[in-house]
Amino acid sequence: MKARSGHGILRKVGALISPAVLLGVALGFVATQFSQAQTLNVLYNFGGAADGGDPYAGVIRDADGNLYGTAGYGGTAYAGGVFKVDASGTETMMYSFTGGTDGAYPISTLVRDSAGNLYGTTTQGGSTGAGVVFKVDPSGNETVLHNFTGGSDGTDPVGGLILDAAGNLYGTTGQGGTSDCGVLFKLSPTGKETILHTFTGAANDGKYPTYTSVLMDATGNIYGVTQEGGLSDHGVVYRLGKTGKFSLLHSFAGGTTDGCNVLGIPFRDKYGNIYGTTSSCGAHNFGTVWKLATDGTEKVLYSFTGGTSAEYPLAGVVADAHGNLYGTTETGGSANLGTAYRVTQKGQFTLLHSFTGPDGEYVDGGLILDNDTLYGAALNGGSIGYGTVWQITP
Repeated sequence: MKARSGHGILRKVGALISPAVLLGVALGFVATQFSQAQTLNVLYNFGGAADGGDPYAGVIRDADGNLYGTAGYGGTAYAGGVFKVDASGTETMMYSFTGGTDGAYPISTLVRDSAGNLYGTTTQGGSTGAGVVFKVDPSGNETVLHNFTGGSDGTDPVGGLILDAAGNLYGTTGQGGTSDCGVLFKLSPTGKETILHTFTGAANDGKYPTYTSVLMDATGNIYGVTQEGGLSDHGVVYRLGKTGKFSLLHSFAGGTTDGCNVLGIPFRDKYGNIYGTTSSCGAHNFGTVWKLATDGTEKVLYSFTGGTSAEYPLAGVVADAHGNLYGTTETGGSANLGTAYRVTQKGQFTLLHSFTGPDGEYVDGGLILDNDTLYGAALNGGSIGYGTVWQITP
């Protein structure tokens, strides 16, 4: 079953996940710069069965070159799972969700600790069916760290997590909370949940932190985005101070001069500038890449033009040592099946790759940038049609 939710395409067994994808703890640029010519290599083609399928989010990478991610479909119970693709392209399904109390349908990025444990969220399953926070150890054993109730603690945790030095996890839910607009939560190493902020959707607040994660600076301030809310109800950038004070850093205006529907994981450089994408609006109504300076000034670096160029960026961006930004779009390109792109600080756009089907379709997740190589996943396409893990090299 294929169903479009907003711009995102999700295939699920039983129920469509309602909407309201590289980790967000980024304090400096990654040291690399791409040349013009790029080569994409498919590292793994998902089969949609025991090996999983439909990798909505991006991947993370360890020091040995292994890639880890979540499959929203497939596995032994067709409820998705956590996978590993090693440097040789061999895939291992580390854990398959059963669709019951252990969780179901993960579509978020993962975070990995120094011991090799992986942490993430599922959109459904758990004790109440409202999703869970889970841990999968290097041996493939899963532990449910928190069951969402669907009430004040949130529901629909479609975003990823970050991990601080003390082992606390931070994340958001796309809905739930006292206003049903989502929450920002903290989970201690013992599994105790604390609601740090409940979104209200008001003009001075956000609404629906969907398909995103948060990031944290060196002093413990948390930054994030929401899909809606703010002065024009088109999404916001916010900061939650270490003391718990919530600040609205920017409200998107929508229309042709600004973006709207803010999805994806924000990126913060070593100077404190924040970057991200909007999935809609902008000069051509196909989304934007934006920069928010430390003085609160927002600048649209690029408005996507659609068609054979690129359109609908859902995942946010990463940056290299020169400040060039890299990201993906769900559609657009030569086959209208998604792209990978670069945007400079001056707004110069370069199409790095157009997906054609055999190499992947519908790139909803973000990128990681390791030296001179980009890594990511495509939701569909590949040799079977259930998605790919790929790399782009100069």
